[in-house]
Amino acid sequence: MSRFYLILCLFFFTENLFAQVANDSTKPAVSDTSVIIQTQDVSQNDSLVNPPVNNDTMLFKPAMDSAWKTRCNPYLGKSFLEMVYKDHPFFAFDSTPFRANSEIKQFKGKEPLFYVLIALFLLFAFLKTIFPKYLNDLFRLFFRRTLKQRQITEQLSQTPLPSLVFNAFFIITGGLYIAFILQHFNVGNQSSFWLLSLYSSAALGVIYVIKFLGLKFTGWILNLPGATESYIFIVFIINKIIGIFLLPFLILIAFAQGELYQLSITLSSWGIAGLLVYRFILSYSAVHNQIKVKPFHFIIYLLAFEIVPLLLIYKLLLYFLF
Repeated sequence: MSRFYLILCLFFFTENLFAQVANDSTKPAVSDTSVIIQTQDVSQNDSLVNPPVNNDTMLFKPAMDSAWKTRCNPYLGKSFLEMVYKDHPFFAFDSTPFRANSEIKQFKGKEPLFYVLIALFLLFAFLKTIFPKYLNDLFRLFFRRTLKQRQITEQLSQTPLPSLVFNAFFIITGGLYIAFILQHFNVGNQSSFWLLSLYSSAALGVIYVIKFLGLKFTGWILNLPGATESYIFIVFIINKIIGIFLLPFLILIAFAQGELYQLSITLSSWGIAGLLVYRFILSYSAVHNQIKVKPFHFIIYLLAFEIVPLLLIYKLLLYFLF
């Protein structure tokens, strides 16, 4: 009985299987038709964009085919570098040159003054290298750092060449400083700065030459050569210190502006005044040790030989400049 049921199930299963296969074979293949439709659409679109070409149309050449030859004709026979030099925007050797009309720039700065001040500093460095012992003894005597003042004084007195050179250095720096001061107070603006400096240096040199000769003559007349020699020595020692002291202030006064310029003028003026007062004190001590002179007479002497020459310099400058 079981075998009968098994055969019956196999019969129904095979019948359903054949029926399903028959149904599937009657349906069209969707994938194949979709592919065919797609290819037909694409071919139709291509026919719209590019119409079919006959064999006779191969003899016809469109205008775009020769456009590259037209653009390459200017570059025939030229190398790559020549083409770059001709058409590159950074080179453009074949382009029309641009001419810019401009006026000549005239510089009206302080270049000559800068070089003169640099030359003064180099001159001081040169003198310091040549005469190191003289300069060292000069500062030792000025600051009273040694008890052998008489010995150092004799050594400095026996070296006329460095003494003369440093005196000339004082004349140059002093003339420049006087010219700066005159311009600061608007005196002599009609003249150039270099002419003003030349007049100032010349007047300063003439005043001290006359003073030196006058003191020598006074000492010979009064038979006081020692006192006059001591006084002359102290005067020119302080002058040398003033010449060195003015060097940095010349740079500041020449190129500084505003508050720094005013500060330079003030400090340099007070510094020179302090050195002159110090010179008066040293002079009175040196002269008082050799001759009995009262302070009143010494003040009269200072007014006659120190203040009057400065006023004379100012008067001469006003005479020559106005």
